[in-house]
Order: sequence, then C-alpha cells, then structure tokens
Amino acid sequence: MKDDEDRTASLMTPAKLAQVANRPKAAVSPDAWLDKMASDAGQAHVLRLAELRADLQVQATKRIDASLAKDLDSVADVLSRLDFGVLQQKGGFLARLSGKNKSAVAEFAAQFDTIEEALGALAQRGKSLAGKQGDPASGMDKTLLEFEVEFRGVEKIIDQGARWLQDMRVQLKAREAQATDDAARAQLRLDAQRCELLVARLKLLRALSTASHEVHQQAQAAAARRASIAQSLQGTVASRVKDWRGRVTPLANAARDGDLPGLSLEGPMDSHRELQLAIKQAIADCGQLQSHENALAASLDALGAPLQAAG
Repeated sequence: MKDDEDRTASLMTPAKLAQVANRPKAAVSPDAWLDKMASDAGQAHVLRLAELRADLQVQATKRIDASLAKDLDSVADVLSRLDFGVLQQKGGFLARLSGKNKSAVAEFAAQFDTIEEALGALAQRGKSLAGKQGDPASGMDKTLLEFEVEFRGVEKIIDQGARWLQDMRVQLKAREAQATDDAARAQLRLDAQRCELLVARLKLLRALSTASHEVHQQAQAAAARRASIAQSLQGTVASRVKDWRGRVTPLANAARDGDLPGLSLEGPMDSHRELQLAIKQAIADCGQLQSHENALAASLDALGAPLQAAG
C-alpha cells in the first residue's frame, strides 16, 4: 500500500502536495485518500489553465489589429484618389497652369496633404505595434508563457499516470495469482477500481491537453503574423513611403507654387504604384492576422468544455 501511495503522490504538483500535507487530520482511510488523488490528478494545473484562459480571452480583445486594418484601408483609399492626370496634357506633357487646369492642380496638392495625414496615422499605428511586438514582458506574452508551462505540466501528469497504471496493472496481475483470502481479493478490487478512476481522469486530461495545444498553436501563429506585419510596416512600407515622399513632394510643392514645367512624372508615378502595392500586401497580411485571431478566439472558446470537465 505504501508503494501505491508513493506512486500516486508522484502525480501531484507541489501545490497539491502542500494541500494534502495541510489537510485536516480527520479520520480518512488510505484507500479513500488515494482514490481522490487519482480522480483529481493534475487539478492544480487545470485550475490555473482556466484562469489563464480567461486572461487570454480578455487580452485578445485589446489587440490593435482592427484599427491597423482601418488605417491601411484609409491609406489605400486616399492613394487611389491621387490623380497624376491633372498634371498632364493629352500628349503626356505637364499642363499649363491657366483657368480650369489651375484648379485641378491645386486639387492634386490637397490630395497629397490628405495622403500625408493618413500616412502619419499609419506610422503611429506601426510604431505602437512594433513597441508591443518588441516587449517580451507584454501581458499576452507572459500569459501565454505561463499557459504553456501549465499545459506541459498536464502532459507530465499524463505520462506519470500512464506509467503508474502500467506498473499497477502488472502488480495486480501478480497479486491476483497470490490472493487466497477474501480480504486480499477485496483489496484487489479496490485497487483495480482506483486504476479505472485514473484511466477516466487521464482521458479528461488528454482532451484538455489537445485543446490547450490548439490554443497555443493558434496564439503562436497569430504572434508570428503580427511580427511579420510589424516588420513589414517598419521595413518595406516605411521604405516605400520614404521614396514616395522624396518623389511626389516636389510635385505637390510645385503644384502649390504654380511652377510645374520641367518636372517628370514617370518616377513619381512608379513610386506611387510601388507604395500602393506595399499597402495592398499589408492589408492582405492584416486579413490573415485577423483570421488567426478568429481561430485563436474559437480555440479559446473550445477550451472551455475540457476545462469544465476536468475542473
């Protein structure tokens, strides 16, 4: 019996063992105590996972992804409205500033200012995302790290429980051949029932482990996509914006000053298209991130059932 007690105790966390050590000194049979340990294996991990799941659900609602997507859409919209055609004649040369053309050229400068405003908002959003992404102590990262520690602890309990069951069943088979009285056979039945209690418990823990793995994988996928977007905003998009400003700002200033002749449109228009493509790709990446976020939310919801069953 002492060996059985030691093996079952090995399934418990330090926190759970402390609870057992401090349990009331009531008259509880060793068999009842061991049965409870088998049916409650991994309970401390389960309770903590439930708390961490609630934290992850709250933190997942505080992401800036939706706002980022809105900013990107705004930039794409105003970029599409910038009309280089108002600076050209039918033959492709710069228009002469007179009458109606002068008003159209002024509109070009106004469109440029609108784009600059949208790009400024996007830059601030990108800095915020990069700051959150680069902070290893961010709430989501810390919670997810602890979440992994806890479900890895559940996996350890499952491995220990499987080994205990294997050992116990070998012992039961050997003891069955030696059981010659009613008391010995009754004890065999109690021990076999304890094995079944642990079998049922391990089934619940395996379901919990599978669901926890799904949450962790979805969270990692979302984090990887978020990091990719942050890198893109600080890299490709920022580079395209810098080039666009260098090429289009002189056109806007010339339009304001009424001094357009001699300025080429080919380079600015190429730069404008490159920026539009970069923004389009960032919008697509944002869409994929939102898909990952939705999958994470769904997996967190699905985690509720096995947590409740094992709780």
